[in-house]
Amino acid sequence: MAKADLYATLGIEEEADSDSIRKAFRKLARKYHPDVNQDDPAKADKFKEISFANEVLSDEKKRGLYDEFGVTGLDPNFNAEQARAQHRWGSEPLPGGGRYANFGGDFDLDDLLGRFSRGAGGGFGFGRQGPVRGQDAEGKVSVDFLDAVRGGKVTIHLHGRGPLQVTIPAGAEEDTRIRLAGQGSAGSSGGPAGDLYLKLHVRSHRFFRREGADLHIDLPVTIPELVRGGDVVAPTPDGPVHLKIPAGSKNGGKLRLGAKGATLLGAKKKSGGKKQSPQDAPLRGDLYIHLTAVLPKTSDKLSELAGELEELYAGENIRAGLGV
Repeated sequence: MAKADLYATLGIEEEADSDSIRKAFRKLARKYHPDVNQDDPAKADKFKEISFANEVLSDEKKRGLYDEFGVTGLDPNFNAEQARAQHRWGSEPLPGGGRYANFGGDFDLDDLLGRFSRGAGGGFGFGRQGPVRGQDAEGKVSVDFLDAVRGGKVTIHLHGRGPLQVTIPAGAEEDTRIRLAGQGSAGSSGGPAGDLYLKLHVRSHRFFRREGADLHIDLPVTIPELVRGGDVVAPTPDGPVHLKIPAGSKNGGKLRLGAKGATLLGAKKKSGGKKQSPQDAPLRGDLYIHLTAVLPKTSDKLSELAGELEELYAGENIRAGLGV
């Protein structure tokens, strides 16, 4: 059976009042009651469903839990305050929203009803059940730009648990999700704990910027370095490297340093043969160096040199390509 919707089971709107719920149940009960459908097991099962829906929606407390957490909230082992605390802990709502944000996956109504037994008073109540897995939780954590590019570790603090160290995979990007198995809420009746899912926010860097797996940086250079060329030191995610600027380079020119960008998540370069081995190096993007000319401080000497340079432009229309 698909995900349970108790309102749809009774054929009513979510805003229905108690009188509407009672009338809808009575109408369906006359149609599906086992006394008039003794030879039709399917209708008997349908009666069980509508009886369960009526019991929940007719009870103000149960209806409130169902509206907030879905059928998970009806489990006697469910801790509503703990679930709300987990929700507040994350910087974003848990996925799903509405009645189906049940913190531990969607329940199948057949499965739920299978855990109910008919009580002496004619109502439904939870019978004995086995281990129940704890609920999952989700939150958001900010990480350093280079930790996302190179991989790293960040420490988070969970309420009541103390610090927890999280490994950031090399090449992680904005909104990358990390699963921490067993770090959600505790299970019940000996069941395993749920998982914790962290969505990453990558802080910007003061000079690196990222496009996919490639990194870019504006490198300040002098006019003589552009004209005559030169050896300069440029930063990379792996540390500074010596870089040769070709003579006659242009302001805004671009140089490429191969495999100095971000790691491609899950991709590796084959060292040989058809199959990848654990020793295969991870694939990385490139680092692009954008040469950015910086003029010296204004001075009489600079003005004099500018006059000499002006003579070199004689007869040239450097804006001809713009149609002016």
